[in-house]
Amino acid sequence: MTMPVCASASTAVFPSFSSYVRARQPVLLRTARSLTANPCDAEDLLQTALTKTFLAWERIEDKRALDGYVRRALVNTRTSQWRKRKVDEYACDELPERETAPAPDPAEREVLRDAMWRAVLRLPDRQRAMVVLRYYEDLSEAQTAEVLGVSVGTVKSAVSRALSKLRDDPELIPVA
Repeated sequence: MTMPVCASASTAVFPSFSSYVRARQPVLLRTARSLTANPCDAEDLLQTALTKTFLAWERIEDKRALDGYVRRALVNTRTSQWRKRKVDEYACDELPERETAPAPDPAEREVLRDAMWRAVLRLPDRQRAMVVLRYYEDLSEAQTAEVLGVSVGTVKSAVSRALSKLRDDPELIPVA
């Protein structure tokens, strides 16, 4: 039996599923490639859509609409694959435990706190007052300026100089 030759594939009537696949596979593969980035996935997608078409071959009354049927099968299959994709993150009721670094030795923390306080006491009176208000009393720059009766800029520059002195203090340099 010979297949009728027509000017358009959409009006051709294919006598068998095999003849349809032979005639339309390149066009359908281009459609599948437009739905997925990976050429191998496109071939798998087309294969799945053609399998669905083969299973429904006898029920398809209008063989001139086969391209539309296969395209719809391609899109539906790709949508199903996308919905079933692996998700690496899952919602849970409890947060996983964080990996925590071992807590520092309380004795070492106390030694560091004492060294820091001695370094602060070595600062000039005005810088010491600003550092204590900013970092020990946790006041903002504006609040510190108001308490000391100076401008915010003065607080910023004095605290900056004080922190620089503290960074350079030999007692505060960590021992490796």
